[in-house]
Amino acid sequence: MKEQVEQALSAIRPRLQADGGDVELVDVSDDGVVKVRLTGACHGCPMAQMTLKNGIERLVKQEVPGVTSVESV
Repeated sequence: MKEQVEQALSAIRPRLQADGGDVELVDVSDDGVVKVRLTGACHGCPMAQMTLKNGIERLVKQEVPGVTSVESV
């Protein structure tokens, strides 16, 4: 599952990088919780939570069956 999540993140990464940010995969738990770290301009951005839930989580859940949530660490 971790490889599938990394591929899904690779699809959204160019959009984040265009705004000076990025996302880094930290861990994927057995119960489907994906932990990521937002970096660059995304770290500390007021819109980071919306990007995480409405962008990253939505895409990862759509692309990788079994993912239950995406959390920032």
